[in-house]
Amino acid sequence: MVVTDSPRVKGRWLALGILVLGVLLVTVDATVLGLAAPFLAEDLEASGTQLVWIGDIYPLVMAGLLVSMGSLSDRIGRKKLLLVGASLFGLVSLLNAYATSAEMMIAARALLGVAGATLMPLTLGLLRNIFHDPRERSLALGVWGAAASAGNAAGPLVGGLLLEHFWWGSVFLINLPVTAVLVIVGSKVLPESRDPNPGPWDLLSVAVSLIGIICVVYAVKEQLVYGYGPHVAVAAVVGVVCLGWFARRQYTLASPLLDLRLFRERGVLGSVLANGLATMGLAGLLFFLPQFLQLVQMRSPLNAGFMALPAAIGTIVTGLLAGRIARRIPVRAAVGGGLAMVGLALAACTFLHAGTPTAWLCLALFCAGAGGGLAFTVTADVILTAAPKEQASAAAAVSETAFTLGEALGIALFGSVVTAIYLDFTMPAGIPADAAAAARDSLGGAVEAAIRLPHGQAQALLTAAQDAFTHGFETAAALAAAVLFATAATIWFMLRGQRLEDATECHRD
Repeated sequence: MVVTDSPRVKGRWLALGILVLGVLLVTVDATVLGLAAPFLAEDLEASGTQLVWIGDIYPLVMAGLLVSMGSLSDRIGRKKLLLVGASLFGLVSLLNAYATSAEMMIAARALLGVAGATLMPLTLGLLRNIFHDPRERSLALGVWGAAASAGNAAGPLVGGLLLEHFWWGSVFLINLPVTAVLVIVGSKVLPESRDPNPGPWDLLSVAVSLIGIICVVYAVKEQLVYGYGPHVAVAAVVGVVCLGWFARRQYTLASPLLDLRLFRERGVLGSVLANGLATMGLAGLLFFLPQFLQLVQMRSPLNAGFMALPAAIGTIVTGLLAGRIARRIPVRAAVGGGLAMVGLALAACTFLHAGTPTAWLCLALFCAGAGGGLAFTVTADVILTAAPKEQASAAAAVSETAFTLGEALGIALFGSVVTAIYLDFTMPAGIPADAAAAARDSLGGAVEAAIRLPHGQAQALLTAAQDAFTHGFETAAALAAAVLFATAATIWFMLRGQRLEDATECHRD
């Protein structure tokens, strides 16, 4: 890899600010739509399944393209692709804001995922080229990690502030000024870097990996919501075959999109596993908690959005301190402890109900944010130090793919659990057929239908629907907590001996 332009000492911190903007764009958009789900259900007449796809398709497409876009940036230049991706992100945000149907929204979110895939891997790749001093790079990585995790946590807050005063499309329009700043300032301060001899970009690998990931997640979703069917089996087989084909092909290419030998490094494998499974557990919480707050506890969008503030604060604090913490205690203790904190937060969500105090929610969300900020920032540092220097960008793309794929699988898996349990609730007697059909579709539909019913019937319908949704949410939270605790125990062994002090080798605890 050759760096064609080296920034000045003062310029690199401004460049970091621009890269943080790119990270925030992608991560905030992953969760900002959660509070808008009730409005989408009403305005776009989106069903419960369509709402899940609206939330899921964005990280799903992005996960399938991260490695491919990282490889493409090696060929045309990271800065160039970052600026193109930011411009595309702004244009597609307009399409999302003015979508007129659920199907159009799903397609627009998919295109936004394509744009997001051009941003995430390049921010970390450019960071590695901008900061050559290990200590400065560790601090910059802490800022980057805090921004990445805080963006996910802050999405509901941003959404709540906007939805309190504007229509749901405003959550996409805020991307326009951010992308404008990113493109204008980034073109001046970001250095260009590329691989001088990258080899050809294998389009077949791009297509096969994307198809494989989409088919696998689709199969998981359909199986859990509707049960086994021929289409589920076909999707699962196609997905597994495509991913297997992709892996086999990478070993035969002179310039693979993904060098699978990276996974021989225990630190890389353990960190990727931690990122993927932890994000999978958190994704369902962040996607369905806003619906619980608005439609079960009946909070306003702004009030529900502010409930994400403790998680954002926890993430920022531990993200900035992560490098220092992981140098004072074993890396495996930092990562495992962070994952256990997230698990505790998810376990606390199994006790939620309509009357759960705000203080309890704030404590659980702060714990989730602090644990996630610590774990995700340290694993990113571990990957950069454990992987060979010449493969650092590829390792970063793998980490972000695990992160984004975990998000997609989490929404699909735990979202499907919530949906399946909700669909099974017992409809109160005497509810008109049209109101019953709307209530079966989604909790938002039940709230909307109850408005047109007599008080007694409305209360009975709301209670049944809210209890079913809460039960589904609690069940999903319990499963997610079990995943996080198991991951924390596994990481304790997999990251044994990892240290952050030396970027070229690992030491024993």
